[in-house]
Amino acid sequence: MPETPETTTTSGASIRLENLTKVYPGSASPAVDNVNLEVKAGEIVILVGPSGCGKSTCLKMINRLIEPSSGRIRIGDEDVTDMDPVKLRRTIGYAIQASGLFPHMTVAQNIALVPKMLGWSKTKVKNRVEEMLDLVGLDPGEFHGRYPRQLSGGQQQRVGVARALAADPPVLLMDEPFGAVDPITRDHLQDELIRLQHELHKTICFVTHDFDEAIKIGDRIAVLRERSHIAQFDTPEAILTNPADDFVSGFVGAGAALKRLNLTRVRDVGVVDFPTASMDDPLESIFERLRSGPHNDLLLLDHNGRPYKWLRRGDLSLAKESLARAGTLVADTVTRDATLRDALEAVLTDNAGRVAVTGRRGEYIGVVDMETLMNNVHELLEADRLEAIEQQHRLRELRARQTQLAQEGLDEGATEGGRA
Repeated sequence: MPETPETTTTSGASIRLENLTKVYPGSASPAVDNVNLEVKAGEIVILVGPSGCGKSTCLKMINRLIEPSSGRIRIGDEDVTDMDPVKLRRTIGYAIQASGLFPHMTVAQNIALVPKMLGWSKTKVKNRVEEMLDLVGLDPGEFHGRYPRQLSGGQQQRVGVARALAADPPVLLMDEPFGAVDPITRDHLQDELIRLQHELHKTICFVTHDFDEAIKIGDRIAVLRERSHIAQFDTPEAILTNPADDFVSGFVGAGAALKRLNLTRVRDVGVVDFPTASMDDPLESIFERLRSGPHNDLLLLDHNGRPYKWLRRGDLSLAKESLARAGTLVADTVTRDATLRDALEAVLTDNAGRVAVTGRRGEYIGVVDMETLMNNVHELLEADRLEAIEQQHRLRELRARQTQLAQEGLDEGATEGGRA
């Protein structure tokens, strides 16, 4: 849809928590204790920590679903601590686990909820609903009138995100939004969020207990101790390579070098072309392409240009009878926003050692193969090895300097003693 003044998106606004504290009645100690945190406009900050550390409480105080006991909340240049909480929530997007959609409302009615509360015109609401469905990769014509029970878990979460973004808020709060779906759907939803952020530049505060998810999504990560005390607040790469202490190291866990595969996207590496054919092509044309191509197989695309089957030369006899009986269905694909870890997992499950890369609508873009991925893994491991050598070198220099200073101190003391 052409962009109009009504559908222009708003960039993110900064969030500042100043000495934010929550003490529940009857509790001897605060659930959240004196938290100071700044989320820059347009970035994704992840709150991660053990169960019960107060990360969700901290998040819910931003939109005042939980009222702080003390401290201030600033969004942009405005102190919202004493603002009408209902009005505040209408200016902040909120997405939770299991989508939180109203079951008696259609998809369109769920997405339109806040815009209608804000008094938007019917035309503006209608256009916004269609825009939001398209934005999260759902066909407006197909999903507009469905009810939540008629959607898969992943589709429900997409609608939940669309509803949170419908009124074009500068700030989006997400409380473990992908925690209730299967791992494959979760990966795709994470990719979708990353893609959306490239387009919208919202300020997102995201709670998760999954450190791998934090690495994949976050611009910065706040690792929280008990009562939401901040153990480390830094970029994913800095936390992986230089955890502040043993507590943070426990969250990083083993295999930090492999976890760094979550920092690199498929779009950052070489996506190569691969022979393709369409189901709409004449059979003889498909056979000729398969016989004369540089590979022993080709990728068959469906009517919408999406990866459908891998066809091998050995499948030719079956294909002559029917394409339906020939080839192997594409088991998995990755998007350009998928991480190298996602791609590696997909490649390892494919006998040929590659995975198809798709665009926003699932259309074929190219493939990533094992060779490309392994080259990147080796580069990461080599970078870690060189960094470890450099750290050892700096440590030796520091110890040598400390020894030199100590010796100089001893010499000076001996000189002074001699004079005495």
